[in-house]
Amino acid sequence: MHGSRPRPYRAEIRMRTLTPEDWNNFLDAVATEPAHIAALLDKDMPHALVDAAERSGVQLLPGPGDLVPSCTCPDHGRPCKHAAALTYQTARLLDADPFVLLLLRGGDEQALLDELAQRNAHQAAREQAATTHGESAAALPGTLARDVLSTTYRPPLPPPLPLPAHPGEPPLLPSVPGAPDPTSLEFLATDTASRAHAYLATGADPFPAADPWRDAVRLAASHPGLTGRRSFSRQFAELAEAVGHTPADLARAAAAWRQGGEEGLAVLESPWDPPAGPFDRARGALIAADLPRMTIHHNHLTNTPGSLQLRYGRDARWYPYRSDPGRNDWWPEGEADTDPVGAATGMIGS
Repeated sequence: MHGSRPRPYRAEIRMRTLTPEDWNNFLDAVATEPAHIAALLDKDMPHALVDAAERSGVQLLPGPGDLVPSCTCPDHGRPCKHAAALTYQTARLLDADPFVLLLLRGGDEQALLDELAQRNAHQAAREQAATTHGESAAALPGTLARDVLSTTYRPPLPPPLPLPAHPGEPPLLPSVPGAPDPTSLEFLATDTASRAHAYLATGADPFPAADPWRDAVRLAASHPGLTGRRSFSRQFAELAEAVGHTPADLARAAAAWRQGGEEGLAVLESPWDPPAGPFDRARGALIAADLPRMTIHHNHLTNTPGSLQLRYGRDARWYPYRSDPGRNDWWPEGEADTDPVGAATGMIGS
């Protein structure tokens, strides 16, 4: 240590080292408890380990008078400021790494770890042998399975817990390098909780045997953070890519799902030829309501500019669609209605 003189002072701290018997007792105390070994490997010196060592007669932590500081400076203080500084630095090192304390007590880190591994293996072997010979098993209370099954009486099951008012919230997941996106996992957990809640309430899965595309459409339609038309979040784009579609395809399908669920998606994807009766009556009702004249193609009624369209579903409802004139880029818009006039009026007024 540098003081006020040109020649550095020499400050030292001395501590009593442990005897071979002390080390033997200490290692026995550590090896019998896996938590102590784990703590040492984690650079920790818990109070429980110190207490276990003391019960075996080993004083690990320095007590009063155990540290003997010295310094070559002329200061008559005991300790002097140089020795005191060295003491504080030693305490900081002891807090950071318990093996510094063991080193001061005369133990080498690698040698101690090797000895602990051997003693731990011997301890495990002794416990296994005791279990094999029935020494541990005989001490445990229990009932033989044949005695339990010797009667046909079974006590009634406890009543089920009441159904919660709402599905549970997903846990907050950390972002870990190389792990799946926590936002996506939370989204899927939310959907799983909602489906489980619906299953408990109705006794049936609300969406059984859905193929990946329809399940992705349902997810996109039900989650507010995933909906869109021309601008899409990263999560939305990843969901579309996972089922082999573009984000625009998924957004259009999600809008159709919000219109009518499974049937709304079928109206979007599968044109069909409906019976003449209700379809022809719909054209007459539209003309009587002074709405634009529409042309027929399969189950579609389309106005002349090509901007408004009604699609007739197999559920006898009319699904409104809109496109920019002449682009043939139809998007579901508005609510489905059993009355074609109501469906068209709602779309025109929006």
